[in-house]
This record gives sequence, structure tokens and C-alpha cells, in this order.
Amino acid sequence: MSEKRPNIVFVLCDQLRQAAVGCYGQDNVVTPTLDRFAEQSLVLTHCLSNQPVCTPYRGMLFSGQWPWRTGLYANCHSGRDIELPDETRCFSDVFADRGYSLGYLGKLHLHKPRPPFDYGEGPRGGPNGTVWDAFTPPESRHGFDFWHSYGCNDRHLDPHYWTGERVDEGVSPHEWSVKHEADVAVEYLRNTDGKYRDAAKPFLLVVSHNPPHPPYAQVPDRYLEPFADKPFEQLLNRPNVQADQDREAARLQTAQYFAAVHGVDEQFGRILDAIDEQGLADDTIVIFTSDHGEMMHSHGLMQKNTWHDESLLIPWLIRWPGRIRPGRDDLLFNAVDVYPTLLGLAGLAGSIPPQVEGADRSGIFLGQDDERPDSALYLWPDWKHYSPRFYPSARGVRTHRHMFVVGRDADGREEVVLHDSETDPYQLRNVAAEHPELVGELRAKLDDWLARTDDPWHNGAVEPHL
Repeated sequence: MSEKRPNIVFVLCDQLRQAAVGCYGQDNVVTPTLDRFAEQSLVLTHCLSNQPVCTPYRGMLFSGQWPWRTGLYANCHSGRDIELPDETRCFSDVFADRGYSLGYLGKLHLHKPRPPFDYGEGPRGGPNGTVWDAFTPPESRHGFDFWHSYGCNDRHLDPHYWTGERVDEGVSPHEWSVKHEADVAVEYLRNTDGKYRDAAKPFLLVVSHNPPHPPYAQVPDRYLEPFADKPFEQLLNRPNVQADQDREAARLQTAQYFAAVHGVDEQFGRILDAIDEQGLADDTIVIFTSDHGEMMHSHGLMQKNTWHDESLLIPWLIRWPGRIRPGRDDLLFNAVDVYPTLLGLAGLAGSIPPQVEGADRSGIFLGQDDERPDSALYLWPDWKHYSPRFYPSARGVRTHRHMFVVGRDADGREEVVLHDSETDPYQLRNVAAEHPELVGELRAKLDDWLARTDDPWHNGAVEPHL
């Protein structure tokens, strides 16, 4: 008899930085559920969003490949010919082929919108006529047989979801998206009368929340209460914060951001409770993570798209009772590593497709003495809509101690940044000029990464593919 495969519940938030989960001991957040869950879990301290933007991260997650392989090097919307190719063999395709029931809830953001952009309720998009939301037809769902999803639509208090095979089949629950997605996740886990999945099969459920992604104000008032009256210094407590011009606006944004995290924490608790109620805990791997972080006024920046830890480092909490020992680990874990690691944990390492570029780290999660990387990759293509403050394009490597970045301008000129996270944890000083030998060593690591991943930037490109 073959070994019983574990169920997997993969909870993915959008724009939730590592620092904003209480168990990491940094921001003044309220996350009691995640803090308890961390005590039962393996917590990674160096999990990276290698290109901290929605579509590029999700492309790496689903494909196990770097952005140059899939073309997912920027966000997909109506103005770009960017989307996940149907022929990509995603991790979900492998799980489906190996007998899993699969469910997807929430934000996907891997396909470009197609006209007429009406979808029954008017265009669901952004300013200037750009449409971001996208219906995903069944042939593009990569093995997910239960579908309750949308593309990209930042209406947290009035979300919609496509649930059928046609663009006119869906629901609009008129409540906070995270709460609704938790409702559906609970029903999926209960699976009354086999409505949601084949009870004879193991299952993989992905729950993809958009919050705490902006607009920050779109959060239920009750989650704002613990933060509403906290002063600026308590909320924005990082020494690298620069928000002198409008402190009250910055304070309110941070309060709203933390409120959304607080709400995500509460709804995640409902999912965990349902797992326990159904007697699934011992047979289910539960993962809580995010696609990228949020600067929230650190270094005077908002949102993501930069190499700083507030953007680059994301939470990773994984629980599998009796199999994964709780604790902390400083494994440098890349987005492309998730795909092969999930298959490895499920006993399906032999099914990892050869085109997958990530590494199976399941042995480390299971307590084995496997090889550990000494660096992880940072990517920033020349994407003019969201360029970093300093450079049109950049590449870098993160080690346990250092963040090394090479920025390149439109004329090919380069500048180097080196942060020492041991002596300067908030990355306030560029010490590259003080350590030329270390700069040379880290540049060699970066060049090796770029050569191995066939990154066109390695050959002097300034605007690859754009």
C-alpha cells in the first residue's frame, strides 16, 4: 500500500511583510493566532520574495522558474502582454496528476484581462483605462477543480469571485474579502456531502488574500480599534522611517495596514479551527506566507519594489505535526524553491519536472542535514511604471549578513550598495566603499546567479524584454 499523502493548506497574503507578524518581534501588531501557530511551526527568518511584486512572485511560485523563463517579469494588466503560459507545468498540475483534489480561493493575478472588460458589473480595473482584473478560463486553471477566484481587483470591502466555467458565473458577497475567503475555506474543509472535493483524495487548498495590500482604508472598523489611537512613534517604530512631512497621514496608513493584518490573523484562526474540527490537523501541512512586503515609510518609501528587508523578507510558517519540528531556521529560501519543496514534502520529489529551477528543501524542513545555500537572489527589471528610487534596474544577492545590490542606469553605468545587517539591521548605511574585497566576493556570487538563471541583465541589458 502506498504512503498516505498529506493534505496541504497554503495561505498566501499580499503585501504582508515579515516584520508585521508578531512572532518576528518587530512591528507593534496584534496577531495572537499567528503567534500561537508559530509555536507549533517551523518559522523561516530568511524567506525571500526575490522580485517583490505580485505577478513575478506568483509566477515563480507556480512555475518554479525565474521570471525570464516564463516572461512574468512585471505585473499583468490590459496594457502588457504578460501572463502565465498555459503550457507551463505548475505545481498544481503535478498534484492534480498525482491524485489530489485542488481548490483555489482569492486573488490570482497571473493572466492578462481580455476585452470587452465588462464582466457583468462594469470594468474592474484601475485609473487611466487600465484594466487589471482577469477571468481565468478552465483550461488555464492548472489542475484546480474548485475555483472561487478573481484576477486583480482591489475592492477589499466589495469583492467578486468567478466560480464557474463562464465569465457570467460568479458571486459578489458584499463583505470583507478575507472574511469571505475564510468562510469558503471552512466550507471546503468541512466538505458537506462532498460538495467541494473528493473526500477519498488528499487535497491542496490555496487561500490567496489580497489584504493587507492597499487601499489600506478598506478594512472593517473593528480591526482598526487596537491601533486607532496609537501615536506615530508606537506604530512607525523603525529607526529608518522617514515620514516627516505628513506624520498623521503616515500614522493612519500604518494603523490601517496593521488593522488588516490583525483581521487576516483572526480569519486564519477560523481556518485552523476548521482543520481541527474535521480531525485533519495531523494529516495536513499548513503554510502561512506572503508574496512580498511593504515599506510603510521606511527609507521614505511606500509599497514594495526594493531590496530593503521591509520589502524583500516575507513570513514563512509551516506546520506538520509529528513531521516538522517547531522552531526557527535561517534557511535562505527562494520563491522558486516552494514548488519542489511542496512536492518533496508530499513524497512526490520524483515528479518534479526537469524545467523547475528551484531547490527541494523538504529535507531541511523534515530535520535532515541537507545542503544549504549561502545566498539568495534579488531581481529588479527596468520597469518604468514602478522604478526604485535609485536605479532603473538592479540585481543583488542576500546572504545571512549582507544585502548586496548593483544598480544600473539607462546608460549602463553601475553603482553598488552594500548593507551589513549585523551591524546595521535597518540598512541605513551603504558600506560598499569600505569593503572592496567583500564587494568583489558578492559580485562573483551575483554573477554566478545571473549566469545560472540566464538573466539577460548579465550580458549588459538595461531593458530586458521591455
